Amino acid sequence: MRSFLIALFLLLSVPAWAETRDPMTHFFQPKFGDLQADLQEAKKQGKKGIFLFFEMDECPFCERMKTTILNQAEVQDDFRAKFLLYPIDVNGDTELTDFQGKVTTEKAFAFGHRVRATPVMMFFDLDGKVLARHTGPVKDKAEFLLLGRYVSEGAYATQPFIKYKQGK
Repeated sequence: MRSFLIALFLLLSVPAWAETRDPMTHFFQPKFGDLQADLQEAKKQGKKGIFLFFEMDECPFCERMKTTILNQAEVQDDFRAKFLLYPIDVNGDTELTDFQGKVTTEKAFAFGHRVRATPVMMFFDLDGKVLARHTGPVKDKAEFLLLGRYVSEGAYATQPFIKYKQGK
């Protein structure tokens, strides 16, 4: 009985062993505000593209994503291997250069991409074209990793994410 209780305790504490790290330093890369230059850097590094996480400070779903998914070492390592990763504040007045070289603000850039609710996750190819868009939070780490695989494997070209999930 004692062995069973120890095994049960160890089994229930496994999620606590998952390594977590600050998403602002381990998931997202530092922003320099030039998405056109970031495309060149993504090409140079052999990435699949650029991932943008549209968020706002008051968004509880954005906060949940950061504290339960984007803080996971496995997620950080997987996404950083495939994409350059940047947060975009949908209310931000920070200046940035978009994929076409136009100077704008984060807020105007988000509005131009029809971001009305948060979070919105968008994947862009190495030419700055949208590959996939996911509005709203994902339910867990596994679904987020699947979303990254959906884009990196090119499944977005033939089916919506919901269909892709059903087949996995």
